[in-house]
Amino acid sequence: MEVSLLKHKKQELKETFSTNLSLRVHRALSWLERSEQCSTEDIDSQFIFLWIAFNSAYACNGETLKRTEAESYTQFIAKLVDLDQSQSIYKILWQTFPSSIRLLLNNQYVFQPFWDFHNGKIEETEWQNKFSRAKKAANAALGNQDTVALAANVLSRLYTLRNQLMHGGATYNSSANRAQLKDAVNIMKQVVPVIINVMMDNPNTLWGDAHYPYLGKQQNK
Repeated sequence: MEVSLLKHKKQELKETFSTNLSLRVHRALSWLERSEQCSTEDIDSQFIFLWIAFNSAYACNGETLKRTEAESYTQFIAKLVDLDQSQSIYKILWQTFPSSIRLLLNNQYVFQPFWDFHNGKIEETEWQNKFSRAKKAANAALGNQDTVALAANVLSRLYTLRNQLMHGGATYNSSANRAQLKDAVNIMKQVVPVIINVMMDNPNTLWGDAHYPYLGKQQNK
């Protein structure tokens, strides 16, 4: 779904939105629109803007004090899958990108413990054991068509990519991570609009307080 259609839908439904949902949708759409303005070759910027759009949609004020990022987005995805009556998330994972997702889940370069080993934080056997367990969990999710578990596994890999870019752990337009970044962008370009759409379709669901509430013009003082 294109940003223009989502923005039109937001205008039609905005009277039914809570303040927090309206803010989340507004912010997420602004970053999604910015990602669409990037050139097709600039996948680094596309991914960054898409991740910010995703973060704008799901992050809750103060939740980092209570649970990890992985726990936060897993619970968020579980809620979305439950509310997604058209099964758009299911179709993206199982019908549109099954091959890309399998490659991503088997790619050690987007598995954080692999980098923890290379940074001297853990032993080689530890990351290998964790990778083996993670692949078994992913294969179980694939075998059981467990959409929530599969989405959580995919997001954990994308989160490693996110950290590499956001924390300066990758060179802009580097050839080192092109394949996984292209797959990540293609997946996020499909998933993020669906997330925003499902949220707008369910204005009465408790989405939580948004990070950094808008305080109006006083913010500029």
